[in-house]
Parts: sequence; C-alpha cells; structure tokens
Amino acid sequence: MAGQLKLGLIARYLRPQRWILLRGALALVLVNIVGVSLPLLVQRTVNELQPGFSLPQLLQQALIIAGLATLMGGVRLWSRLLVFGAGRQVEVTLRQQIFDHLLKQEPGWVQRTGSGEVISRSTSDVENVRRLLGFALLSLTNTVLVYSFTLPAMLTIDPWLSLAAISLYPVMLLVVRVSGGRMMGQQRQQQRDLASLSDLIQEDLSGISAIKIYRQEPTEEAAFSRLSNRYRDAALALARTRSTLFPLLEGISSLSLLVLLGLGTSQLANGNLTLGGLLALILYVERLVFPTALLGFTLSTFQTGQVSLERVEELLRREPAIQSPVQPEELHRISRPGGIEAHDLHVRYEESSSDALKGLSFHVKPGELVAVVGPVGCGKTTLARALGRMVEVPAGQLSIDGQDITALSLDDLRSKISLVPQEGYLFTATLAENLRFGRP
Repeated sequence: MAGQLKLGLIARYLRPQRWILLRGALALVLVNIVGVSLPLLVQRTVNELQPGFSLPQLLQQALIIAGLATLMGGVRLWSRLLVFGAGRQVEVTLRQQIFDHLLKQEPGWVQRTGSGEVISRSTSDVENVRRLLGFALLSLTNTVLVYSFTLPAMLTIDPWLSLAAISLYPVMLLVVRVSGGRMMGQQRQQQRDLASLSDLIQEDLSGISAIKIYRQEPTEEAAFSRLSNRYRDAALALARTRSTLFPLLEGISSLSLLVLLGLGTSQLANGNLTLGGLLALILYVERLVFPTALLGFTLSTFQTGQVSLERVEELLRREPAIQSPVQPEELHRISRPGGIEAHDLHVRYEESSSDALKGLSFHVKPGELVAVVGPVGCGKTTLARALGRMVEVPAGQLSIDGQDITALSLDDLRSKISLVPQEGYLFTATLAENLRFGRP
C-alpha cells in the first residue's frame, strides 16, 4: 500500500469540493486554449511582416496578443484560487475530524503512541495532505493539459522538428521514476524522526521539574542531540535527492530547447520552415519547459502527501479501545445516587504481565465518605480511572447505583463522576473558564 497511488482515498477527500474543483479544471482548460492560441497568433503576425506591412495592423495584432495574455493570467489566477481554496477547505475539515477522533481515544493510547507522534500527524502531515490536494493536484492537471494541447499544435507546424525537441523527455520521465521511490522512503523516514523529536520535546517540557530536581539536563541534552542529528541526516538525505533531481530535470528541459534552435535554424535556412513557425515552436517548447521542470517538485510533493495521507488515515482508522455499548442501558434516576460496588474487580493495563487491581471487592453506600489509602503502585489511581472507564473494566465487576458501568453509555457514566486530580491542570483560558470546565 505504501508505494501505490491512493486515488480512491484522494477522491474521497476531494468529493465534497468536486464542484469547486470542476470550475478550477474548466478554468485550466481555458488557460491552455488561450496559451496554445498565442504562439499561433505570433506565427501569423511575424509571417505577415512583409515589405509594405501596415503599422496599425501590427499594433492591432499586438493588442490582441496582449489582451489574450492578460485574460490567460487572470483565469490562471482564478483557477489557483479555486483549487488551492479547495485544498485549504479539506485541511480545515481534516483537522476537525482528527481532533474529534482524538477526543474519543482512551488516555492510555496517547501515552503509548507518544504525544509528539500524534502532534506531528495532526499538524505537519495535514499540511502535506493540503499541498497534495492543492498544489500537486493543480500542477499535475496543468501538466497533462499543457501536453495535450501543446503537442498537437507543435506537430501541425513541423512534426519531425517537434519530435526532435521532445525526444529527451522520456529520459526525464525515467529519472523521475527512479528517484520517486527513493524520495518517498526518505520522506517517510524524515516524518518518523520528526515525530520522535517532537515527542522528546513534549515529554521534557511536561517533566521539566523532575529533570531539574534529579539534575538530568545533560542526559536530556544528549538525547535531544541524538534525535536532532538523526532528523538532520534524514532531511539532508532527502534534500540531496531533491537538489540532484530538480536541476537535472531543468537541464534536460533546456537541452530540448537547444535541440530545437539547432535544428530549427537549419530548417529555416533551407526554406522548410518560416520564421513565424520557428518562433511558435520556441514558444511552445517554453510552455513545456516550466511544467516539465516543475514535475520533479510536483511529484515530490505528491509522494510526500501520499506518505502523510497514510499516516493521517492510520490515525483516523484507529478505533477507541473503550467505547459505549451498542445498546446502552438507560441511566436510572434515583433519589440518593452515589452507591458504588465492586465484585472481584480485575484491571490489567495493556502490555502488562500482571493485574493492577486483582480481586478487589467493596461496597460504598450513597452519601458515605471513603478514603482509599495504600502504598505507591497499589492501584489507587487505577481504581479512580476504572470508575470513569478511563481504563477497560470487565463486565459485571463494577457498578454505580446498581448499574454495570460497562452497560452505560460513556456520556451517561461520566456525567455521574467528578474527579479532582492530584496535580491540577490549567487550560489556556481564563480562571473562570477553568473553574467552569466541567459545566461550561
């Protein structure tokens, strides 16, 4: 799956923006129709420059060419606004989907995955998806249209000279094919290293007090240096591939222009080609040079976006380990709520070889004030988490007001629980908003 085009996945993301993209595609078609017409007008104007030509006629042709060029620039700008705007809208929607999905995950998953990995996928990977669905899509579509409109026009002027001018382009496509897989692997490695680096920064900022108390600054500095160097090496490897590929593609594109000039001047001297025809071919080759030279960067952006799309989809496909039952029980409304009962309660964390709570049984009556005490690691925090199903609890082992907590929806269950953590956390908001967090 990693090396394949995810066209179905890309289409699913673009489907809500299909009408905007259709208008953008039509605008690109109009741009290319005008772009193909301009060299033909130049050809006709130059060929008509015979002794006795009329200056007003020449100015009229120049104004027509200038007007069409201005129209082409305006429509091109409009097409970019449409396509880039669609990419931005997908980015906004995707960020909201990821955020909503993350809120459904159990707390332990973020700790196991690493907050840096989650943040990296939610930020830089989403931006790469936006570039894929905006810039890369626009550039690839424009490249296809440029070739589709330009090559037939070139062949009508001089088939053999046109084929000679583009004879080097298969070499260019071969270079892109060879370098494409390497760039995708290097991009994937760079994303992994960036996530590891972000994870370390997040952990160190969260635990800065412990780092200072135990004087572990040198250890953390060494760890940061190691991960930073690894990310640097991955970025440099990708940069070396790109810096080799892009100039090579530009050089091949420029060589095709030199071939055209060399052979075209001979055809012109032999009388087999008009000056206007040669100028038109030069303009057509120039039209092909930019999208072809940009093809390397475009494919790099496309491949980077595919890697990021994989990572984002992997995040969105992850189902929460703790979910509401398919058919939850209705929450009982009683006059004196607050009764809690455990029957041989067992709780084990994922990847742990022993139970955090083993065979715990108790009964707390409504209105009772109960303190749970014990040494570090005996399961006090686990019990608090189990009451709100922050950790998975086996069915029938823990009930509130006579109802099995696994039979209730998470919203109903947690509406009955209030938890004051040992270490308070202030959100980036006013003090009043923090105090009203449970009931905003």
